[in-house]
Amino acid sequence: MNKDKVISALKAAWEREIEAAKLYRVLAEQQSDNDKKSILLRLAEVEQDHAKQFADRILEVGGIPPRGDTNPTSAQRILAKSLGTDAMLRKIEAEEKKNALQFASHAQALKEDVESMELFLKIEKEEEEHSEILAHLKPDETPNTRLEAMLKGEKWHASTGSWIGDAIYGLNDGLGAVFGVVSGMAGAAATAPNGARVVLVAGLIATMASALSMGSSAFMASKSEREVYEAEIAREKREIEEYPEHEKEELQLIYQLKGFSESEATSMSERIASVPEQFLQTMVQEELGLSQKNFPNPITGAFTAAAATAIGGIIPVAPFLLWSGTKAVIAAAVVGMGAHFAVGAGKSMITARKWWTSGLEMTLVGFLTGGITYLLGLLLHIG
Repeated sequence: MNKDKVISALKAAWEREIEAAKLYRVLAEQQSDNDKKSILLRLAEVEQDHAKQFADRILEVGGIPPRGDTNPTSAQRILAKSLGTDAMLRKIEAEEKKNALQFASHAQALKEDVESMELFLKIEKEEEEHSEILAHLKPDETPNTRLEAMLKGEKWHASTGSWIGDAIYGLNDGLGAVFGVVSGMAGAAATAPNGARVVLVAGLIATMASALSMGSSAFMASKSEREVYEAEIAREKREIEEYPEHEKEELQLIYQLKGFSESEATSMSERIASVPEQFLQTMVQEELGLSQKNFPNPITGAFTAAAATAIGGIIPVAPFLLWSGTKAVIAAAVVGMGAHFAVGAGKSMITARKWWTSGLEMTLVGFLTGGITYLLGLLLHIG
């Protein structure tokens, strides 16, 4: 028996049960119907008991049982209020189905540990019973509400990024960081011999460091995002293999919402599902909105972020290539503030905010950054 593997599976199951108990409690808090409230609280207690059984088993196999309460968090209460009772019921039902599938999978993987396997199988059946109970608490469903339940039951899927975002945020980071360095060094070395050269060298080094840092960060972020996409596809493939009828029903509902009749949607989904590879590609495209051509390119992201950061960083440094002393400092401040406004306005392309509001906000941030670092430079004056 692989002890670490068993403990890891038990802890994952414990976390799912604790989360389920919290969701039941937060939903119970919103109920005006005392019967529904009583049922939900009873289900929460059952989930809490499941978590205790998993914790006890962890202790039995020599692990350290996790701890945690089942009181809902503020975020969960806000989520429940925003979604409403019906959507939350569907969400929990979908989670219960996911739990049952997960526990069945763990049971198969832990055949060497008979007691843990039996525990997972026992709780799997109870999770399925919970789904049936929840089905009676929900209102009549339409294709739209049923699809909502299915999609909420699956993990959140990543959305694609773009090189435009990398460029905007690279400019933002380079400009903000280097402007702070230039302002601080201008305050510290304003009257020092070769003060302008000191500021110039510090600014160029900061620009290079920021560009390399942003480039490497963008590379790792894009690489991780790509890996997440690939994991989403692998997860979708596993769902099709483990629960094909559920996935087929999702596809049917998607087509119904696109305007096809129920018979047409059924016929189309049946035909697509008959070819496993096509079924997976269709579900990935229709449900997740993913395709190979939209996967982020780590190299492109790294180059864009590094180049944009370098461009943003060189802007407040440029005046010190032409002038020195107070003239260079004033020019750097004017150019820096103008660049901050331009970058802030440019950010509205991806944030959907008003361009002038975003620009003024960025300018204020730049003013505070430059002012604070300049004063700090004066305190650390270089003689």
